[in-house]
Amino acid sequence: MPRESVLVVDDEEDILELVRYNLAKDGYRVSLVTSGEEALEAARTGMPDAILLDLMLPGIDGLNVCRLLKTDPRTRQIPVIMLTAKSEETDVVTGLELGADDYVPKPFSVRVLVARLRAVLRRRGEAEDDGAAVRRGPLLIDPGRHEVAIDGQVLDLTYTQFSILLLLARRPGWVFSRAHIVEAVHGDDYLATDRSVDVHIVALRRKLGAVGDHIETVRGVGYRFRE
Repeated sequence: MPRESVLVVDDEEDILELVRYNLAKDGYRVSLVTSGEEALEAARTGMPDAILLDLMLPGIDGLNVCRLLKTDPRTRQIPVIMLTAKSEETDVVTGLELGADDYVPKPFSVRVLVARLRAVLRRRGEAEDDGAAVRRGPLLIDPGRHEVAIDGQVLDLTYTQFSILLLLARRPGWVFSRAHIVEAVHGDDYLATDRSVDVHIVALRRKLGAVGDHIETVRGVGYRFRE
């Protein structure tokens, strides 16, 4: 039985072949493209279950591809994992702000890459399987439909933003450290900075509007959803 489909976007043929071989060996259905334009077309026509997206691409670069994918209603729910050779934290932060769900810096371990992919797909599956809705005032979180609405208006959240919100809202008043958030959302083998968690929280608050004020910062500890 075929597993999930993965679109891999990179302009380096050796990396494409390395990733294709290992993902196919693990049972994934893999599609390969080498430019931003091809990535957008393949995502919109093929609707893959996940996208591995290099930031350094000819034509439309990876950050703009991510932005266009996340602002298109047809593709915004597809998880995106960034592949980046850039070491600057700002590139990672920008990608997360645009809606990317995870990142893997180059050069990368194939085992780590596959583990990150599994984690992203697992989070999506868990959100779809756990159908117990959470209501907090005007806020309704529906894991079964993977929707968040305020007073009936559905919001556009990434998978990571959705997962963080669900984690906090399910236990109002409970303080979660950044490390706890990373472990709960990504798994304990995920390498992330405090800054990346903070970026997701900032974006989440912005999308929630006034309701976002209920996500409180506990100085020196982490975050909680105010009762």
